[in-house]
Amino acid sequence: MSGIEETIKALQMEFERHRDPSAAEAMEGYMRGQFPFFGIKAPLRRELMKAFLAEHSPSKELIWLLWNLPEREYAALAVDLLFKIRKQLEPADIALVERCIVTKSWWDTVDGIASSVVGYLFDRFPELRDEYAERWIRSDNFWLNRTAILFQLRYKEKTDERRLYDYVRRHAGSSEFFLQKAIGWALREYAKTSPASVVRFVGAHEWKPLSRREALKNIDESALAEQAEQETSR
Repeated sequence: MSGIEETIKALQMEFERHRDPSAAEAMEGYMRGQFPFFGIKAPLRRELMKAFLAEHSPSKELIWLLWNLPEREYAALAVDLLFKIRKQLEPADIALVERCIVTKSWWDTVDGIASSVVGYLFDRFPELRDEYAERWIRSDNFWLNRTAILFQLRYKEKTDERRLYDYVRRHAGSSEFFLQKAIGWALREYAKTSPASVVRFVGAHEWKPLSRREALKNIDESALAEQAEQETSR
């Protein structure tokens, strides 16, 4: 048995030891039956990861092997490990990241990768952003679309407003729930930095009700007043 196989085996035994059928059933229900679970909640999973990392170094090979194990806690651990080693990732590793986005896709893994890993890589390697973000926003895979919309979630003042507005506008008419939600979330987050800009942008275009509601959910009243005053003076 190779070193990586021994590592996986040790982790499987540890996760199995903490299996909680009752919690697993609830988790599977919450995730609409998409994946099987051990029933290990996030705080305990992170404790187990900390103990695991004290004895084993995370690697890209390990992350992909974890991703392909059945229980969803393994994919969650793989996302945590991707974040852990994000500063060690090179441009070529975007292939692994993309593979994780489109394999066994659901919001619980895609969103963490989009904001914490892709966002970091695109900031560090702008050439990746120009190539991959553009390709992903045009993709037929809506999880790649969602990633392209969400990767700037933590950028705040560094947000490329033109790109954000362009990307959400391209999918404004989508009937896909996960895209409608992503649009609202991305705009709501950017509104914490530029509320008046978001209000103006949302007011100038047609949106699905979910996207519009989510985008304006936490808008400060002063920004709304400013928008109303501008519309009155036109």
